[in-house]
Amino acid sequence: MNELLLQVPVIGVEIKLFLLLVITALAGGAFGAAIGALPAFIFTGFVVFLGEGIGVLQRQIGAVEGIPAGELAAGITGVIGFGAITGPHIAFAGGVAASAYAGKKYPEMEPAGWDYHFGKNILYAFGTKPDILAVGAIFGLVGMLITQVANGVFINVLGTTPPTDFIAVSVFATAFLARPVFGYPIVGKPAGDGFLDMSPFEREESHPEAEGGPEEHAGRLATEPWLPHQYKWANVATIGLVGGVLGGYIYLQTGSIFMGYGISAISLLFLNLGVEKIPVTHHITLLGSTGAVIAVGAYGDIGAVTPLASVGTTGALVAIVAAGVFGAASGLLGELTQRLFYSHSGTHVDPPAMAIAIMMLIVGILAILGVLPNAGYL
Repeated sequence: MNELLLQVPVIGVEIKLFLLLVITALAGGAFGAAIGALPAFIFTGFVVFLGEGIGVLQRQIGAVEGIPAGELAAGITGVIGFGAITGPHIAFAGGVAASAYAGKKYPEMEPAGWDYHFGKNILYAFGTKPDILAVGAIFGLVGMLITQVANGVFINVLGTTPPTDFIAVSVFATAFLARPVFGYPIVGKPAGDGFLDMSPFEREESHPEAEGGPEEHAGRLATEPWLPHQYKWANVATIGLVGGVLGGYIYLQTGSIFMGYGISAISLLFLNLGVEKIPVTHHITLLGSTGAVIAVGAYGDIGAVTPLASVGTTGALVAIVAAGVFGAASGLLGELTQRLFYSHSGTHVDPPAMAIAIMMLIVGILAILGVLPNAGYL
């Protein structure tokens, strides 16, 4: 993903190309604010699915005259899906910041039936309100700069592969930045027995400042888990195992690392439309496919059209097991980070992004040390 994104490195870049990227990042962040953070991310899923589908087709039919192998798919997935149009570090980040801003500036906009702080409502589309779109634009630009500068330093200065997914880092870094900028606590104070305790939510305890405190806390729960239907450890581990296996299998059959991620992101359309208990799995399927990539590197050709054909039965079984383990680990990390950083403050900080960044940092370091045969998609 990082290699796809680094189309215009900040260091040594031509000014005109950099300005082009700046302008499109501003527009992408405003777009995320206009349609809402979650809808913007769902568009990421559709674009990535399209790009990866074309990539699978190109690998199957071979080179197309006038189009170098893989270039068209990389352009769709990298430049648009993970780029300045629907890249989560730009469009989603812009939408998250817009919600944080509106939670303080326009509490009257909060829709009926929303139980959490309005600053966490990433489903809300803010339309054409200029100041909210401006907030989205600024944070979209910041998200782009974090990613480009970090990748540029590692690739162009240090001459090495980035040790983690800086798109994911940028997603949660901009969300954390929005909290002090708009007057929220960076982490918040837990209501129960420590940060990991979700029992106040289960008891439906009100926020301690709900009565006599700031109006924004009226009717708010003391503890707000990221997903009320996906926070119990055993449940998260189970969906992590299942999603990881599916992500790994998709990679084995297609050679696409990001196809499962795209499908998971698209599935959130149903969550956005109000279908209850749809699990959030893009951090799970992505790490599942990553686990499969690493396992395939020990048994066969990770560049094969269908990696399944290059590893044999034993390699395929190892890859699927690795995918399940990576998926479960990523799911549990997402749950851990949401308990630490999401549940006790008033804005959205993305647990999947934190899980992806941590998991890929581990993968990147182990690959550098030679413990793993490769660094997955890094």
